[in-house]
Amino acid sequence: MSSTKQSVTVIGLGPMGQAMVGAFLDRGYDVTIWNRTASRADALVARGAVLAPNVKEALVSNELVILSFTDYDAMYATLEPASAALTGRTLVNLSSDTPEKARAAARWAAERGAVQLTGGVTVPPSGIGRAESSTFYSGPRQVFDQHRTALEVITGRTDHRGEDPGLAALLYQIGMVMFWTSMLSYWQAIALADANGLTAADVLPHAVETANSLPGFFSFYSERIDAGQHMGDVDRLAMGMASVEHVLHTNADAGVDTVLPAAVADLFRRGMDAGHAADSFSSLVKLMTKTEA
Repeated sequence: MSSTKQSVTVIGLGPMGQAMVGAFLDRGYDVTIWNRTASRADALVARGAVLAPNVKEALVSNELVILSFTDYDAMYATLEPASAALTGRTLVNLSSDTPEKARAAARWAAERGAVQLTGGVTVPPSGIGRAESSTFYSGPRQVFDQHRTALEVITGRTDHRGEDPGLAALLYQIGMVMFWTSMLSYWQAIALADANGLTAADVLPHAVETANSLPGFFSFYSERIDAGQHMGDVDRLAMGMASVEHVLHTNADAGVDTVLPAAVADLFRRGMDAGHAADSFSSLVKLMTKTEA
């Protein structure tokens, strides 16, 4: 922008979008906002944001437009009616969706004269505006560099991972694979504890200690996996099979839901059936990796 005071448009005022607007206001930006449910803007308008009367006006107000939607379908539903106003805009799409949908959205934007930077925010709304928080970005490097100062308002750390607009979405989803599965394992542990008269607080120190041990395992196995090495010199899948069956039976004996531990045991069993009993349980990656058509 040529003016001294920086400005930005934010479309989508869920908890994440509201936190972003707040961060921009805190840094002295002129912020134009729009949301399908206008009442969500009330507190932000009271702080100095400008509520656009419609999506078109929100788009034409600024070259830099931050998008915060549940998914890309919601983005299309919102922007398509005002697509003529997209020409010349930079769309920083922080909506959650698949890498392929991010790539399709980038093409859709380009066809309408806009450019998309895909973003994957790695923190919840409470982490927005914090120097230690980070966001993955992908798309045109020149556009990223042009708007980096504004992007650093959202999260202090900005990690541009390449020109492919799908990369940021991919890295975000990789994090979500780990987050949701890990949190489900914690809920499973709490359910098992509760069935045996223990509280979440009782098992918290042990849970934290277990979680803190994982980075060491990640580092150890990543080198071996990249080298294609799954030898059973440190662990064997057969030993892991026995352990996960003990986990499954312990949960069943306690009368708690066994869908998650049964799924884990099934994956180990498939590895055994594939002939990996004497290999490391990292060999399960082979079962989970895309095979050539």
